[in-house]
Amino acid sequence: MDIEAFRAEVRSFFQQNYPEHLRYPKRRLRWDEIREWTLKLAARGWLAPSWPQRHGGMGLAPDKLIAFIEEQERHGVARAPDMGITMVGPLLIQNGTDAQREHYLPRILSCRDIWCQGYSEPDSGSDLASLRTEAVPDGDDFIVNGQKIWTTLAQDATHIFLLVRTDKDAKKQEGISFLLADMKTPGIRVRPIRNIAGAEDFCEVFLDNVRVPRANIVGGLNKGWTIAKALLGFERIFLGSPKQSQYALSRVHAAARKLGLLDDPVFTANFTQLSLDVADLGTLYARFVEQVKRGEALGPDVSMLKVFATETYSRLANLLVEIAGTSGGMAGDIETDGGTIDVLTTFYNARPATIYGGSNEIQRNILASAVLQLPG
Repeated sequence: MDIEAFRAEVRSFFQQNYPEHLRYPKRRLRWDEIREWTLKLAARGWLAPSWPQRHGGMGLAPDKLIAFIEEQERHGVARAPDMGITMVGPLLIQNGTDAQREHYLPRILSCRDIWCQGYSEPDSGSDLASLRTEAVPDGDDFIVNGQKIWTTLAQDATHIFLLVRTDKDAKKQEGISFLLADMKTPGIRVRPIRNIAGAEDFCEVFLDNVRVPRANIVGGLNKGWTIAKALLGFERIFLGSPKQSQYALSRVHAAARKLGLLDDPVFTANFTQLSLDVADLGTLYARFVEQVKRGEALGPDVSMLKVFATETYSRLANLLVEIAGTSGGMAGDIETDGGTIDVLTTFYNARPATIYGGSNEIQRNILASAVLQLPG
């Protein structure tokens, strides 16, 4: 099947099967809300588009994988709790043991196991190398103590993958391991964090003398930093997708039409500049997509995509609040002469975007040192 025929099939499936009321949700959906759709994808064999077919995935080539994701974004398909599909599964396929693959991969594909990511800590968010959660060997187990924060949808997860310190004397990047844990293990406690919009997308995870089998380490002792960098590099290309900004741009235009601002010269100037930024973002994204299609590894310069995408999105969110005037701080739908508009959802979503996946300050440091080779 050529790429356009593939796109057409995927688009048709989403149009016919994805619940209309879940398109372009205003917040991150919980597992009980998105479960039925996720199981439908699993039943069709489309839950893991990037996994090899021998492990139960679609085995898509890079160009079709990008097309699949773009069609999801185009239709407004909500993101399910997908850490198992996008991170744990590919990691185990490449670096896991046979026993780990045999146990975990089928459970991910059947949605029996839902994963969350235990990376950030209260004092080491984007600076992962300074993490302090510790795993101490004890016979056939590790004893894990520490705290993780900003753990997305941990309250819905059955399992967590953790970056833990396993050698306190090594250089901070070299003493880290990648560990898998069952959320039902005694000593794990989850506390949701309610944000300003009233949602509980993120959680704190407390680990008090949590016993985890040594067989759950992935990629070898003290090899977790290499694995973490590989996962984050792939994550950043999708955090840099232009679709979020393109959708926000359309919302700004629709709101301006309802507010009668399309002929206002100040609005037109700002909107035109942001439209050009979104177009440039699309071009930059396409450049990195072509690298993926050719099977090339993404370099540290992918950080500029994440910075550009999230800051463009933030500027669009700010413009939406600005044109709403005195109603710009009101939550929910705002009544106007031209209809209703929702201002703050985009604004709320844009605030954490510059932080997750590695804060933009950290991304700029990466670009300065690894790409521009500026002195530290």
